[in-house]
Amino acid sequence: MKIRIIEERLKKYELTSAGTDLQAIREITQELILYSLSTSDFFTYAAFQGGTCLRIIHGLNRFSEDMDFILKIKDPSFSWQSYLSLISTSLNQYGYKIELQDKSDTAGVVKKAFIKDDSIGKVLKLAYSARQGSIKKIRIKLEIDTNPPGEGKFETKFIGFPSASSITTETIPTLLAGKSHALLCRPYEKGRDWYDFLWYMAHKTPVNYQRLASALNQTGPWKGQELSVNRKWYISEMKKKIENTNWDRAKEDVFPFISQQEHHSLSLWNSQFFLSAFEQLP
Repeated sequence: MKIRIIEERLKKYELTSAGTDLQAIREITQELILYSLSTSDFFTYAAFQGGTCLRIIHGLNRFSEDMDFILKIKDPSFSWQSYLSLISTSLNQYGYKIELQDKSDTAGVVKKAFIKDDSIGKVLKLAYSARQGSIKKIRIKLEIDTNPPGEGKFETKFIGFPSASSITTETIPTLLAGKSHALLCRPYEKGRDWYDFLWYMAHKTPVNYQRLASALNQTGPWKGQELSVNRKWYISEMKKKIENTNWDRAKEDVFPFISQQEHHSLSLWNSQFFLSAFEQLP
């Protein structure tokens, strides 16, 4: 059993509570899942995207729950089944006893699967969780979009844990297009999306406007309108969204996923603060 590899990986985290115990183990599990997928043909057909991609591949300073993927080419017949078997076999070697739920047959273009485990925390005997009995069950949702919008760009990235391998991800401008689509179309406040938006702006990330236009044409309030999206349109619509966002709800959402050192920065979250972020947009 390769439990020592996980124990060594945990040393990179500042574990200050049972909550950070859980976040750290979840993230290590996500990395092991990525590695498992990299040993198959998965990344020939699919790419890693979303907030967890930004966290693991690009160093975003917040934890994330789910793992989002997207097919490079539309395939409604995609199924998680064979990949879940691979993930299960791999995780068992590290002391996991996982439960799998394959929701690939559920109607809809986004195919889901769930990975759950309540054994690894007991094996590790995490200090903070032990004081409260045991670590909570780890739950990770895998989602893959089987009907991708057009104009996406992809690149190869390398990961080093638990061993060197390569995966395919969306490029950062394409990731920002996907995040922007979520922000513009989501009917409720998700502070994690706004936290990510600040990261993109701080890194002066350009938007893949062609991908954003394709996504908006596919789903959301602009569906079927064949918009021509450019910088001017983007700033105008994002400003409207910012001005109508409930920032208290947004802060409540992101609070558990960032470090204690960053909690004070949430006091800055208001419309004026986010509007100022556009000064960094290329």
